[in-house]
Amino acid sequence: MVPPSQNLNLDIAAISGILGSVSISCWIVVFSPQIIENFRRGSADGLSLQFIVVWLAGDVFNILGAVLQGVLPTMIILAIYYTIADIVLLLQCFYYRGFTWKDEVVPPYKPIAQIGEANEQSGLLSPDVSQRRPSTLSGTAHHLSPVVPLIDAPRPSDSPAIVNSKSTTCLQAIIFNLFTVVIVCLAGVLGWYLSNRSQGGNHHSKHPSSTEDELEFSLWGQIFGWFCAILYLGSRVPQLLLNYRRRSTEGISVLFVLFACIGNLTYVLSIFAYEAHCSGKHGRCAKEEAARLYGRYILVNASWLAGSLGTLFLDFAISAQFYIYREKISDTLVDEDNHENARDHRLLLDRGD
Repeated sequence: MVPPSQNLNLDIAAISGILGSVSISCWIVVFSPQIIENFRRGSADGLSLQFIVVWLAGDVFNILGAVLQGVLPTMIILAIYYTIADIVLLLQCFYYRGFTWKDEVVPPYKPIAQIGEANEQSGLLSPDVSQRRPSTLSGTAHHLSPVVPLIDAPRPSDSPAIVNSKSTTCLQAIIFNLFTVVIVCLAGVLGWYLSNRSQGGNHHSKHPSSTEDELEFSLWGQIFGWFCAILYLGSRVPQLLLNYRRRSTEGISVLFVLFACIGNLTYVLSIFAYEAHCSGKHGRCAKEEAARLYGRYILVNASWLAGSLGTLFLDFAISAQFYIYREKISDTLVDEDNHENARDHRLLLDRGD
């Protein structure tokens, strides 16, 4: 029996194929989590409309550049799929927000500390407090006495069981996200393996006498490719700014960002994993010839590399915003909870209870 490693023969071409297959699997599902998140929340406030519009324009130029440069039909089909998914997200934004091209900063939550605070322009009891107090009295008025202090019922957030439940829910979300990412990546590897088996274990494409014939420049293909790269890079900026202005990433699916990061990373690595073929014995090239062909290959794909690498770093920045703003929100909620407890305690002291 031949060992599996000999059947797989993981050379540079195989590694490039695996990485490319994983990238395709990530990009196929990348939009689904965000579409589901918008539908679940009944809102698209967390998503920058300008981000979607610029990304859609980038995908259109991606289709034009891919067709003119003569890339594989699979990549053209995927580019068309990306464009359709962009349109679905755009329609969701219009449906939930109305027809507008402007990103409105909608606060993700209303600070609790502002509830019940009086100023020169408000009454001593805000509407929230005045509405909240009778609901408490209505349920407890039958057993009130002069010696029983008037204290609101404990808030659910004060319960240790609720805090533990929130921690458990967060852990479950992390496990679910990691499990989903692993499954999608394994699906990409399985797709490459089945494709390799269907070709009789020959994952090498049929090369002509030299790969130089495959590396011809298409002027318009390169122009559209660079337009695509610039638009992809510019698309992330509105989303970063919207997150910064809202001080929140609420409404953005974590899986949406994760799959975009993994898809870009594996795509870039699949391009770098390239081996030139020449007219020599077994298609091997001399060292100088191989270096020249590899440099030309990178130059042909430079626009796609620039777009993917640039958006990868910007997606890392969005991922950092997830961590930063969630930490700030947690700290703010704790401070507000302490402020509310201190205010209730002062009210009790003022009444002499």
